Amino acid sequence: MLFLRALAGVGRIRLSAALLAVGIPFMVSGNPPLRSSSAQPPLHTPSQIAWTEQTISAASSGDAVRGLVIARRCARCHGAEGFSSDPLVPNLAGMETLTMWKQMNDFRDGKRKSAIMSIIAADLAVKDYADLAAYYAMLPTYPDPFDTRSFPQLAPASTHMAVAARLVEGGDGPRGIPPCQACHGPISHKIGAPSLAAQNSNYIQEELEEFASGHRANDINMPMRTIASLLTDDEKQALGAYYGSGLGSLPVGASVPAK
Repeated sequence: MLFLRALAGVGRIRLSAALLAVGIPFMVSGNPPLRSSSAQPPLHTPSQIAWTEQTISAASSGDAVRGLVIARRCARCHGAEGFSSDPLVPNLAGMETLTMWKQMNDFRDGKRKSAIMSIIAADLAVKDYADLAAYYAMLPTYPDPFDTRSFPQLAPASTHMAVAARLVEGGDGPRGIPPCQACHGPISHKIGAPSLAAQNSNYIQEELEEFASGHRANDINMPMRTIASLLTDDEKQALGAYYGSGLGSLPVGASVPAK
């Protein structure tokens, strides 16, 4: 609902610019984009989601209490409080609502591949996606001494710290790599983009590999496939370790928080 209030305040033009900045096309209901009648359909549609006023409303109107109940079936993999004990499994605590809603739809439509998640997404209603998104978005991301979360992990080595900090803050202009924070936010959280503020290192590194190889292809306008394909293996590992240690939520150059 906070997002919808912001929508009323900033207007459609500013919202569309914000969504386009993170690679999400925005369509206003009743005003489809102009296209040539002879244009051929793309060979691959990365997602069935178009961010109309209706879909933004649907994604943002979840019931967190109902989502808590639904999330009980998610706890085995993603943890009782949205933090997994397996660093290869994504943490969902604090995940931005539009992002999670889109990913669930992409799993259901086969636009994002996962044998497990495709089955789960197909078994849920679209309203359930919004409820789950509302629930996980409100979960705290600070460490809990009584759970078994793997986050935060060990701080990266000094060489990896320098590599990651450079890419997060400034990117690499000569190679056409923008700063990570340009899309994911200066504290690793931004509307319309996956939150990296409390994400596991192994999962981030694996997803970078998936984007680079094209096995994951649900990024609209290909920002992640393009960027990941330009990163070296060492840079992917450095970025995974950087975010997985909790540094993403701190100013670049800050010390890693204690676990």
